[in-house]
Amino acid sequence: MRRFRVGYLSHLPHRAFLDTAAGCAALEVVRIPLDQPEEAVLAALREVDGYYCMASRDELPRRFHVNDALLEALPGLLMVGSTGAGYDTVDPIACTRAGVLLVNQAGGNAEGVAEHAVGMMLSLLKRMPEAQAAMRAGRAQSREALMGRELRGRTVGLVGIGHVGTRVAEIVRLAFGCTVLACDPYLDAATIAARGARKVEMDELLAESDVVSLHLPLSPESRGMMGAASFARMKQGAIFVTTARGHIHDEPALAEALASGHLAGAGLDVWAQEPPPPSHPLLQLDNVIITQHTAGVTQESRANITRIAALAFADAAEGRLPPRVINPDVLPRYQERRAAAFGGTGA
Repeated sequence: MRRFRVGYLSHLPHRAFLDTAAGCAALEVVRIPLDQPEEAVLAALREVDGYYCMASRDELPRRFHVNDALLEALPGLLMVGSTGAGYDTVDPIACTRAGVLLVNQAGGNAEGVAEHAVGMMLSLLKRMPEAQAAMRAGRAQSREALMGRELRGRTVGLVGIGHVGTRVAEIVRLAFGCTVLACDPYLDAATIAARGARKVEMDELLAESDVVSLHLPLSPESRGMMGAASFARMKQGAIFVTTARGHIHDEPALAEALASGHLAGAGLDVWAQEPPPPSHPLLQLDNVIITQHTAGVTQESRANITRIAALAFADAAEGRLPPRVINPDVLPRYQERRAAAFGGTGA
């Protein structure tokens, strides 16, 4: 019986993918090196049923992002799994057109990302980045010049309250007694309340929050949503944090809001270009925490997301429908294509 072949390019996020996949006899995993001509990589991808695709835009060569052009070159591909909760390198609509199932690993790194976001909130309110910069530059003088604030009792606004946002809400509510507001057009007030927040519209969230934290995917709707007008609507002295995706916030507009003193600080784990160039204006500001899309890069999170991905491919290999399907409209065609390739019903 033919096994379901899954290919990945260059490297895996964690060994747990291979360890988990080894438990499924119907699954075969193949590594496809990137240090070879593009045509050789494409030839290897044509031989797989599933593509375990890097989720970070700037780590994966553009030729191997999953779009109409790549899918046309891979007519036998049945399934794509991203290496994380995000899938910036994959076009879900193109997958649906091609009859290809797309899954992500939503929730697998929620703890790591949530802890990172809250850590940034605490560091910015206590002005740790500014104190560190002053001490290293020999500018440290009066301690009162770096008077901080405490997180306890403040209002935290979450734009998006999925897996990560829900965990952030839990941490700041239970540990710090914060009031949590959430703007999420896909959830009703009762669902948001069950996740520990009060549903509000975006204008109210920006106006009332001491801390605004983004926890939503990059989409046509969210691209550029935090621009100059949004930063202007935030409270004077508020903190901005994002562990979501680059391109949701306008970087020049944020730099201006910080330089003007309207915002007190920002914690940025995601960028339009990753990593950003050293000359980037936001990297020059002492009241900005900068990290390289590492919020979910922990031993625990990486092991969890790779285990979840391997189980999803194992489901497909054994004829089951995996969870976390991003493009459910594809299911009838995917099932037909899988049945034609392997026999059975395809689900």
